[in-house]
Amino acid sequence: MKNARILKSIAMLLIGILVSATAWAQDAKPKASPPATASGKIGNATITINYSSPSVKGRTIWGDLVPYGEVWRSGANEATTFTTDRDVMVEGKKLPAGTYSFYTIPGEAEWTVIFNKTAKQWGTQYDEKQDALRVTAKPRKATAMAEQLAYDVTDKGMVLRWENVELPVAVTAAK
Repeated sequence: MKNARILKSIAMLLIGILVSATAWAQDAKPKASPPATASGKIGNATITINYSSPSVKGRTIWGDLVPYGEVWRSGANEATTFTTDRDVMVEGKKLPAGTYSFYTIPGEAEWTVIFNKTAKQWGTQYDEKQDALRVTAKPRKATAMAEQLAYDVTDKGMVLRWENVELPVAVTAAK
């Protein structure tokens, strides 16, 4: 009788594990906007950008999905983050070492680039009072269409690429 209870308990435990594993496997499909990272050196500073990478999927991005003149999280899902382990100059203005959420206000001829002190947040929880730095940068037509949003860190700064637009942002080592 005691052995029957133990066997029954073990069988129920195994069934529970099997059902849980099967349910978990069903949710393991790829995300629509997968996480991505861009990293590199600018002078002696290491720059890391963490973001979620949405796709164009046939949509008009600039001025439509991402409206002009409105704050955009510059990615999908959680706020994009920009981390530097040393002080840097962004478009000629000093940004202290740290991790920042990264937002932009796209425009047809000029964008506002925002580094916000609240790094760990959902992308739509932007609070202007927490801005550490705002600069402007000029977008340009991309040489090739970028289906997925991507960032690159180069020796001259960072570049956001998506659809038919590139936004270079000058970043140099602080003096």
